Amino acid sequence: MHVISLIVKNEFGVMQRVMGEFTRNKINVETIVVGKCEVPNRSRMVLSVIDKGEAELVMGRLNKLQDVYSAEMVPPEGQSAYALMSTSNGNVGLVGGAAQVDEIIERSQEKKYVMALNAL
Repeated sequence: MHVISLIVKNEFGVMQRVMGEFTRNKINVETIVVGKCEVPNRSRMVLSVIDKGEAELVMGRLNKLQDVYSAEMVPPEGQSAYALMSTSNGNVGLVGGAAQVDEIIERSQEKKYVMALNAL
């Protein structure tokens, strides 16, 4: 998985414009995490794609958007994963490396879960 971290304007319409670059290039986004960040009046958007070539292609296009202040590929050691699983005892949150979270989900064989990659 290849993770892209963006610092973007914190205003309406930015997500649509960013995702438009993926749509135009027919690139599927596996996970998206967006929220306020350490820079005032900005948001951090973290997206993951499977193919490295597609990630590099869209990086060039994202850097040209006015709404994007910075864009970077995050190396594997800078990535983390989290998941929310529905279990018979209620919801359980997991945080750790992508491989660790994948392994726990696989071993638990839970039917309902959501997993995302994240990075700073």
